[in-house]
Amino acid sequence: MTTILSIKDLRKSYADGFEALKGVSLDIEQGEILALLGPNGAGKTTLISTICGITTPTSGTVMVGGHDTLTDFRAARRMIGLVPQEIALEPFEKVWNTVRLSRGLFGLGRDDAKIEDILRKLSLWDKRKNAIKELSGGMKRRVLIAKALSHEPRVLFLDEPTAGVDVELRKDMWEIVAELKQAGVTIILTTHYIEEAEAIADRIGVIDKGELLLVQDKNTLMAQMGKKQLEVMLSEPIQTIPDSLAEHNLMLNGNGDALVYTYDTHADRTGITTLLNDVAQAGLVLRDVQTRQSSLEEIFVNLVSGEPA
Repeated sequence: MTTILSIKDLRKSYADGFEALKGVSLDIEQGEILALLGPNGAGKTTLISTICGITTPTSGTVMVGGHDTLTDFRAARRMIGLVPQEIALEPFEKVWNTVRLSRGLFGLGRDDAKIEDILRKLSLWDKRKNAIKELSGGMKRRVLIAKALSHEPRVLFLDEPTAGVDVELRKDMWEIVAELKQAGVTIILTTHYIEEAEAIADRIGVIDKGELLLVQDKNTLMAQMGKKQLEVMLSEPIQTIPDSLAEHNLMLNGNGDALVYTYDTHADRTGITTLLNDVAQAGLVLRDVQTRQSSLEEIFVNLVSGEPA
């Protein structure tokens, strides 16, 4: 695949000595969806702002489609669409004019058919004559996306695009992102909603304290770092775990009717067979057995906290 965005040793420091970015390096392929996860203050928005030319880096380089964002700013910026976190729109302007103006700002000629296509795909066509102030918060976010798409960018940044919107609208956004991916648009998404990354991303990046901790294929990440839990449900609840089962490091659920065993799927031996034999030897009667994979949220929390997954 073709690398469309290449970031090399990107750093951003401020006069007070604070380092917002600490040598971030990352290559993003054309047409992929990368979800960038991290707690508040991790550096997500600073990274996006620096790539988009809003913030000037202290050092390092960013290439977008072969164009340096500092020495060839106009060409690089023309390839980028940005949907910011904050909703900053002229409240009395019509939706149509707001989106059409954004296209003109990038030096592109008038193309009403393109604007209509964007508005229809974002379910904004019926609102085209409405003033921004008449729209709901979710519709305003759609307008932000329409503005970002108006100049036909090849790389789209979505900075917390579904913050504050309801679940139904959030899933609509996921469908929009999927359609953009099919059209070949590369998407970099920052989000606090772990299920968002899990649902739509190809790769997951985790950033904390200005450092990129890892970038990994989503499925590979979950397979490598996720662990499985075996829940052994008992026919009768118990008060404490028998001493004979201590070596298995079991946990008892809140109701006392299930033993929870955590194991590594990549280990040579999972220990499940021995565990089940020992449970029977302890005189406990099994009612059912089921497994559960660690969620991406659990993996993320463990990464940021520095604890093993």
